[in-house]
Amino acid sequence: MAEELKHSNSISRTYTHPDTGKVIDYYDITIKPFEKQVYPNLGAAPMVGYDGMSPGPTFIMQQGREAVVRFSNQGTKDISVHVHGQYNRAPFDGWASDLAKIGEYKDYYYPNAQNARTIWYHDHAEYSTADGAYHGQAGFYILTDSHESSLGLPSGDYDVALGIESKLYNSDGALLFETNDNAGLWGDVIQVNGQPWPYLNVEPRKYRLRMLNGAISRAFNLSLTVGDPPEAVPFNVISSDCGLLSKPIPSSTLFMSMGERYDIIVDFSGLQGQNVTLENGKAVGDSPDYAATDRVMRFVVGDEVTNWDNNDDLPSTLREIPSPPNDSMADKDFTFERDTAGNWLINGIGFADVDNRILTKTPRGSVETWILKNGGVGTHPVHVHLVDFQIISREGGRDEVLPYESAGMKDTVYVSGGETVKVFARYAPWDGVYMFHCHNLIHEDHDMLTAMNISQLSEWGYDNSTHFIDPMEPQFRPKTITDDDFTEDAIMDKLQWFYDQDAYDHGNVSELVSSLDAYWADGGATSSATASAETSVNKITITTSSSASGSLAETSLATSSVAEGESGVASSTTDSATLRSDTAEKSATTDSATKSNTPTSTSEERSAATTEKRSLEFRTTPTPSTLQTRSRAIQGITRVAPSI
Repeated sequence: MAEELKHSNSISRTYTHPDTGKVIDYYDITIKPFEKQVYPNLGAAPMVGYDGMSPGPTFIMQQGREAVVRFSNQGTKDISVHVHGQYNRAPFDGWASDLAKIGEYKDYYYPNAQNARTIWYHDHAEYSTADGAYHGQAGFYILTDSHESSLGLPSGDYDVALGIESKLYNSDGALLFETNDNAGLWGDVIQVNGQPWPYLNVEPRKYRLRMLNGAISRAFNLSLTVGDPPEAVPFNVISSDCGLLSKPIPSSTLFMSMGERYDIIVDFSGLQGQNVTLENGKAVGDSPDYAATDRVMRFVVGDEVTNWDNNDDLPSTLREIPSPPNDSMADKDFTFERDTAGNWLINGIGFADVDNRILTKTPRGSVETWILKNGGVGTHPVHVHLVDFQIISREGGRDEVLPYESAGMKDTVYVSGGETVKVFARYAPWDGVYMFHCHNLIHEDHDMLTAMNISQLSEWGYDNSTHFIDPMEPQFRPKTITDDDFTEDAIMDKLQWFYDQDAYDHGNVSELVSSLDAYWADGGATSSATASAETSVNKITITTSSSASGSLAETSLATSSVAEGESGVASSTTDSATLRSDTAEKSATTDSATKSNTPTSTSEERSAATTEKRSLEFRTTPTPSTLQTRSRAIQGITRVAPSI
């Protein structure tokens, strides 16, 4: 039985600067509890989600159109929001200690300046990220740009976002949060967009499928099959974490660790009247196999095509991506392993070690090669905030970089047992303290999360200001929810104030990057790379929250990201993830094609959100007999876009 896809248009204001014409869109999202009826013969599952739904609203953002998203916490625990895959300034990147308590809100200011990419947003609160994401705080955030739109890729109803997760349920229908001695929460129920083992009605033509591994601890090795005995259905990988690949990569399998995204083009022509199954391999990393974890969802291919637009052959080239360096020298080494006390650490340091958790300082705009090593048990998808990186090599374990890994830019890389992975990145465009960590969220919470300090360039005339460098900068911290802050005048004044802060060079990021390139090409590294950690530029006193007592403590500047191990630098600051909204071209974006009869959960009354319903058919297959239940239709993703 199909359900209608819920849509919500939560944009309530757009600020336009009277002189420059630059705009900032404003969104109002409330984090609040709700119940979700997943299994009709069991009780509803208590959850907490963005606007009281899971997955949360899908944001469709246009490159170059900035946004402020106000997240109000009416939930059950402290929250921080991270937009995974966007280069936000540190106070808006979701620093784990930058917590909005129940009854507080935080305004996240997002640039939406990068190339088109499929990214996502989720809870990033210290020591409870897994709990927040598992119980509903996650959603898609999609950036679009004119270049990608010009390529003739499938769009509209033929562009579908699929968030894959794995869950455990109690006999009463509630979610079970079982961490297996903090090794992982692998789950035995595979869900897509919030529903177990769904199916999607498709037409016999090309589709773009935006795949997200949003699971807490389970990796997937995906494939498409048809018939009995099953035959492989080939596809083309066109995009990874950070946007388009250099060219389409033909494949019949897709390995995805937690936090990774890949977009694939599947051609269902010639498969009329057949069922195509999205399967999962066995023995994937350290993820245990259960009765039905070898299947994900099904595509039911119809007989007719209603729209042939954007169904042509794929371009042979998608975008230009420079080749990484061939040399084997590494600038930094990071080992991910568990200590004898059971803590998951990076170079022996975790986020709780406030005085040492900034592991490295990297001059702004410089390029570095990092070695990421799995030092023992467990598997670690390593996510580096702020940057897009390239994978150079993988030794041990699988002992190869997969073709679709090497053809694009990444922000997360899977490092399984016995593997050492080398990555290359430019640490730009912003300075500040950023996190890097394992994206097995159980590992992250216990305590495989550290930081890096992207240091200022003194030659550019910077002083000891912490503006946008400290993720816990007081003026950007969460505030108590009051009616006065949600009036029309207050919101427009706040957007004007954000514009005046000039966090993102008023959209001229490409010029900034060109200036950084020129600076380093002229030998800037000679002077900046030798800057002492004791200089005022690199050592800054900031205020951060202590998770143990909730009190404030004075510590040295810290950020979150993969780091090296400089003992002299303390770390304890919090970025908060920023999230941006799209422009009027929202119609060609990807919410998951799903239908739901479930009532739409709306924002608080102060939000100017409107709710509408759209009919895309996302249905469920019967659950395997071993689980003695039948899944409801897949929960739709709510799409958020400006009303322009």
